[in-house]
Amino acid sequence: MEKKNVVSIEDRIPTLKQERKKKANRRLIFYLSIFFFLISIIVYLQSPLSDIRTIKVTGNAFVAEEQVLDQVDMAEGDNIWTVDKEAVSQAAASNPAIKKAEVHRRLPWTIELNITEVNHVGFVSRDDNVYPILGNGKVLTEHVQSDSMNGNAPLLAGFSEEAYLKDMAEQLSSLPESIRSLISEIHWKPNDGNKHKILLYMNDGNLVDGTIRHFADKMSVYPSIVSQLEPDKKGIVHIGVGAYFEEFGSAGEDSGNTDGTTNEN
Repeated sequence: MEKKNVVSIEDRIPTLKQERKKKANRRLIFYLSIFFFLISIIVYLQSPLSDIRTIKVTGNAFVAEEQVLDQVDMAEGDNIWTVDKEAVSQAAASNPAIKKAEVHRRLPWTIELNITEVNHVGFVSRDDNVYPILGNGKVLTEHVQSDSMNGNAPLLAGFSEEAYLKDMAEQLSSLPESIRSLISEIHWKPNDGNKHKILLYMNDGNLVDGTIRHFADKMSVYPSIVSQLEPDKKGIVHIGVGAYFEEFGSAGEDSGNTDGTTNEN
């Protein structure tokens, strides 16, 4: 008959005591960790460690950072947790050049203000300076970053009446950027019969004769017209009731007319 190993209760007591001690130590460490973590949070919230040290403005191409910061009720030294994100966002978006603003806390002490601007559709020249114009017709004349002035949008020239400038900006806003980027300059050429008349200088060397009315719809045919021309052939693309091409130096408007239509007055 096999002899079984029997462990007496006296032998098991030291082992049980050790296990209980280990559990008690782990529980103590856990509670102490929570305690010090909470203390750390309280110290952080009540000390200058939670004060804003950096405010980053991102996404702004035309509106200067200083202008954005002047609009919002927030500054370095404020407690990062007292910042009203919604109020700051609304204050920044009150600028007509800003479409929306998002506020993010970047711990431990940074606030990031991400700006989405209203699309600019061109530039206008005033008092020997060039300023961007937005799709809503607003001309940005103050606090504009000079490094944002690039040639990716047309120059609007001769628009001495604000109403026509606004209409032109709205039409450009509806025009696909791929076509808008083809335009170098837009000149307002009003006459007695048509106050909406415009002349466009294109980056490819052609001219476009048209009107502000329904410009976005009519200008959409431009790429298809020039794609049918020989590379060395330049001239005037008329976009009116119909659309046709007139080569420079041709005898008259009827030469090169592809559909028998005449230009809109």
